[in-house]
Amino acid sequence: MSLDEYFSTGPPHERPVFEAVHDYLVTLGPVHVEPVAVGIFIKKSGSFVELRPMTQWVAMSFPLPRRVVHPQIARKPLHVHRRIYHVVNLREPADLTDDVRTWLAESYAFVD
Repeated sequence: MSLDEYFSTGPPHERPVFEAVHDYLVTLGPVHVEPVAVGIFIKKSGSFVELRPMTQWVAMSFPLPRRVVHPQIARKPLHVHRRIYHVVNLREPADLTDDVRTWLAESYAFVD
């Protein structure tokens, strides 16, 4: 499925959030975008960032080697092996704050 096909049925807030996240991630290095039925997976060598559309926001999950406690972390982090998955809800591109960018850069460096 192409990105245009994917976004043709999604909520209007989804594409601007995706573009903000993607535009930042490509500054860190190469990434591969895979639109699937449940959202958009952005991969480095394996799954890295997942963007899942919700009614009023996009839930963005990403792994870190440590637990982050911050008001933008929307759910209890999930421990899977040596990775701790965090979720940030992005309603608009402005929600991609400097803190969130820092976590994404750390996650990019952490994921092989």
